[in-house]
Amino acid sequence: MQEVNSALSKIQLVGYSQKITCLHDCVAESSSLLPAVLFQELFGAVQVTPLSSGYALGSSNWIIQSHYEKVSYVSGSSLLTTHPQPMDQASLKNSDVLVLTGLTQIPTANPDGMVGEFFSNLALTVRNGGNVLVPCYPSGVIYDLLECLYQYIDSAGLSSIPFYFISPVANSSLEFSQIFAEWLCHNKQTKVYLPEPPFPHAELIQTNKLKHYPSIHGDFSNDFRQPCVVFTGHPSLRFGDVVHFMELWGKSSLNTVIFTEPDFSYLEALAPYQPLAMKCIYCPIDTRLNFIQVSKLLKEVQPLHVVCPEQYTQPPPAQAHRMDLMIDCQPPPMSYRRAEVLALPFKRRYEKIEIMPELADSLVPMEIKPGISLATVSAVLHTKDNKHVLQPPPRPAQPAGGKKRKRVNDDIPDCKVLKPLLSGSIPVEQFVQTLEKQHGFSDIKVEDTTKGHIVLLQEAETLIQIEEDSTHIICDNDEMLRVRLRDLVLKFLQKF
Repeated sequence: MQEVNSALSKIQLVGYSQKITCLHDCVAESSSLLPAVLFQELFGAVQVTPLSSGYALGSSNWIIQSHYEKVSYVSGSSLLTTHPQPMDQASLKNSDVLVLTGLTQIPTANPDGMVGEFFSNLALTVRNGGNVLVPCYPSGVIYDLLECLYQYIDSAGLSSIPFYFISPVANSSLEFSQIFAEWLCHNKQTKVYLPEPPFPHAELIQTNKLKHYPSIHGDFSNDFRQPCVVFTGHPSLRFGDVVHFMELWGKSSLNTVIFTEPDFSYLEALAPYQPLAMKCIYCPIDTRLNFIQVSKLLKEVQPLHVVCPEQYTQPPPAQAHRMDLMIDCQPPPMSYRRAEVLALPFKRRYEKIEIMPELADSLVPMEIKPGISLATVSAVLHTKDNKHVLQPPPRPAQPAGGKKRKRVNDDIPDCKVLKPLLSGSIPVEQFVQTLEKQHGFSDIKVEDTTKGHIVLLQEAETLIQIEEDSTHIICDNDEMLRVRLRDLVLKFLQKF
């Protein structure tokens, strides 16, 4: 546990759009230092950018982007208007690959309908003198439930019923939710700067309608009274204070346990407590994307390729006829199974290279076509942390005046003078006319080939092969003629 706490102490809390440069050296030293991956962070070969996913406080989708490729990773996300900052959809556009996961586990259930069913069962139980147990996480959906509870409690006549929130981090969860404004939706952000508490559970606590405790021991034992509503963990019913309440209330049919978390099968969770007299209600509240929302999202962001779990490419086994409960897009999504390694369908074709100012000053571009200029570059390519820089080449070594001690710089190879590069094409008709008028060749024959042209000087027994990317002069034992023809060819080409 000490090692876990030590690792957690190195994690930094950050806000959306926060930028920081993290070089490759940080990764190499990860055994001794755990660098935080911050919003809009540069990380060696790629730029990693967290985006708001709209699902929970601080929940993120990720953009992994180089200069010419872009991969989007969409995890648990929500388009519903709740407490988190809305989902950032615009930044997902123009993705080469979009990896899609974390969709709703109950696509046929409406979250609003589940919330209504939750409160109707809660009110019915406490009015009949029973207790309500809500196995939940200490953050996430509970913030929305407490906000709905604030609006519902008086109209339902529940103002005298105590509500308990029990968790080792209950106090921290409720307090931190009020101060992390950058993770909240706009309306709640505005309240923070008024200043007002963005969540109404602050008022519930002030009026003693909601009480929070770290455990069932200590102050809770003194304040506990029934009937009541208890929010505690864990949703699996395998550990946490929820185990105590299941054993305490499970034998009475007046009590109710309401499951709101979709991550666990409520039947499997209840199995160790059978036989059970208390009522069990399953109201899974899952605000993550459903298949209809995913279809609209994919049409809007239009990724070139979609990668998703195999389960998303076919209807659920229990509803094999529901073709709407699967991802349908063009081209068809690439699916993967658990622990499977998948090659993403794109290749890196280009790299961005920076050029030093002094090297750029030395370049002399030549126009080869209207609006298009080229220049040759002789430079040293320096690569570090996946960043490439063209630097001026070393100067030619000065002739030694005498025997001197060898320096480190002497190991650098001298920069060779490069031959000029050629561009353009040879107009065959004009080339033949020049041979006839200026060089006295009369018996010239031109043949077309699949790759270009062949100019045959029959008198001189010489062959000139003119192709798109090369020119060959085949001339036996007449070097002077070959040089003349070479110089003529060069006149029709541009040098740079």
